[in-house]
Amino acid sequence: MDGNDMGKCPVMHGSMTTRQTGVTDWWPKTLNLDILHQHDTKTNPLKGFDYREAVKTLDFDAVKADVTALMTDSQDWWPADWGHYGGLMIRLAWHSAGSYRLQDGRGGGGAGNIRFAPLNSWPDNGNLDKARRLLWPVKKKYGNKLSWADLILLAGNVAYESMGLKTFGFSFGREDIWAPEKDVYWGSESEFVGDAAQRYEDIMKPDTLANPLAAVHMGLIYVNPEGVNGQPNPQNTAEQVRVTFARMAMNDEETAALTCGGHTVGKAHGNGDASALGAEPEAAEIENQGFGWMNPNLGGKATNAVTSGIEGAWTTHPTKWDMGYFKLLFGYEWELTKSPAGAWQWEPIDIKEEDMPVDTTDPTKRVMPMMTDADMGMKVDPIYNAICQKFMADPAYFDDCFARAWFKLTHRDLGPRNRYIGPEAPQEDLIWQDPIPAGNTGYDAAAVKADILASGLSVADMVTTAWDSARTFRQSDLRGGANGARIRLAPQKDWEGNEPARLARVLAALEPIAVKHGASVADVIVLAGNAGVEKAAKAAGFDVTVPFTPGRGDATAEMTDADSFAVLEPLADGFRNWMKGDYAVAAEELLLDRAQLMGLTGPEMTCLLGGMRVIGANHGGAAHGVFTDHVGALTTDFFVNLTDMGFKWVPKGPNTYDIVDRKSGETRWTASRVDLVFGSNSILRAYAEVYAQDDAPAKFVADFVAAWTKVMNADRFDLAA
Repeated sequence: MDGNDMGKCPVMHGSMTTRQTGVTDWWPKTLNLDILHQHDTKTNPLKGFDYREAVKTLDFDAVKADVTALMTDSQDWWPADWGHYGGLMIRLAWHSAGSYRLQDGRGGGGAGNIRFAPLNSWPDNGNLDKARRLLWPVKKKYGNKLSWADLILLAGNVAYESMGLKTFGFSFGREDIWAPEKDVYWGSESEFVGDAAQRYEDIMKPDTLANPLAAVHMGLIYVNPEGVNGQPNPQNTAEQVRVTFARMAMNDEETAALTCGGHTVGKAHGNGDASALGAEPEAAEIENQGFGWMNPNLGGKATNAVTSGIEGAWTTHPTKWDMGYFKLLFGYEWELTKSPAGAWQWEPIDIKEEDMPVDTTDPTKRVMPMMTDADMGMKVDPIYNAICQKFMADPAYFDDCFARAWFKLTHRDLGPRNRYIGPEAPQEDLIWQDPIPAGNTGYDAAAVKADILASGLSVADMVTTAWDSARTFRQSDLRGGANGARIRLAPQKDWEGNEPARLARVLAALEPIAVKHGASVADVIVLAGNAGVEKAAKAAGFDVTVPFTPGRGDATAEMTDADSFAVLEPLADGFRNWMKGDYAVAAEELLLDRAQLMGLTGPEMTCLLGGMRVIGANHGGAAHGVFTDHVGALTTDFFVNLTDMGFKWVPKGPNTYDIVDRKSGETRWTASRVDLVFGSNSILRAYAEVYAQDDAPAKFVADFVAAWTKVMNADRFDLAA
């Protein structure tokens, strides 16, 4: 053997264990399309399995009994505090759900993503790997009928109930993902819990936190418990709490209820040397088998646990749901101190011995309780203080407020109430569920369509109104969409992207048709869009019928939380070649973000955009990207002319280009970056070339109709198989 061959590996050495240089590393300006296909079916070991049907056959009582029994079944390998895992399971459920953010609906507990990086290794999720392993026997027993996403949140509910809280309810139905959501933007920092100022224009002005972020630091769920940037100041921290919880869809009362109720049970862990802990799960050695933060000084004692570095319980009886949090916080003065692990925390002055909780391992020993800077904010901030005073005066009101806020926290991304599964699913309609009444299905859709076509509305009018109504759908938290016809209501009717004057004109034509036939406006808007697509296809030489299922309802202003809906306003829509302003993010990246939230694949995005261009659906009738002499016909002209080498592409401004005939020098068309990226990006060009081929017209129309129908029905959860 040649000595030079010794030690050579016959496989792609390091390809599975180290980060390799990829396309976007070599060429960082390359548009990364991975977010459109981040949950490829190839990653799913249960392909074809219908979890939402399977979970309906689950023995719900048996599952709940097993999880309840687990709460007090302390294991030697990870001992429970006071013999009760309730606090740990609540934190697991809380941190799984608490990554939700209102701005784009991403995060949350609806897919079990806390099992994967980066969330499984965030500092704020320290030792939650142990909680998931404690739940494994239950998951193993019930198998595919019980998802990790459901089990994790159920464990939090059961924990509270086992400690005395009457919860608001629980719904099953969350389907697991099988790979990390690696393309979600959690922040630009290169380190966890670093300088928070990187996320703010001014760290002392919490509302300058960059969108869509909600947490104060990379690697935390909410705020730094030691204070802003680790510097204790309860009022400053309270202001951070207010903004970060608002960005997670909570108002001041819900925020106070969650903070106080969350800290009514359990404890923080910092009774030891934090520097002695091992690496987080994703960086740990293979023999740790997914465990991270290994503590060489644990010694089988709960007392020795180290997680956040803060040490102690908030209440006298940390395994009991009571008013003890308020008794200690407002009953004593507090002074700043440090935990054994060196973290800033607050300690009561002259506390009575009987108000001190017992040690987690030795019940004969009493130890000092503590408060974090965020807890002190509940006392110092005048708004939170007033809310807490109200809670203290009416414990039953506090119980109800917390139970409802907890339910919202754990169900915010599950979608509307008609998706709830299980015997404990509450029947009450809550405004944050975006309720919609049932719609009529007994009218003549063909007659409605005939009246729409006779209304004088153009193809562009019909298509753009239906699109604008439906494009608000977000698969991230199942909000938005055409159902409910909220495009008629504030704030949507006034959004710039919806062209308010044109929208009002189109609705004035469609609403009387809805009344005449007993159809919902929501259905009529979609039918109008379908009619427009059919007319455009016919102009291209194809007779098609766009599938339609009636039954959408019309929401009212009373059913609509206008402030909550404000975040659904599009700041850009590449499908209509429009941007509200100039942004640091490129137009094509904003297109990808919109397409991913709508649940579109790369080919679907390509097909829809090309079709919308030739139909004439650009915002304000703009000419960019309308590469056709037959506007209103569903042709492949966009792709044919985009890929025609008889033209060259000349930059004219930051987001505008001229399409110039190479021979004559004549400017034939104009374009935006969103148009040209389908010719410049190698992957998107491959899709575009499919539709530019001579044999493509029929396929293009069929693909456009399929993708269009998907968008129109995205929020029709009643149609799900």
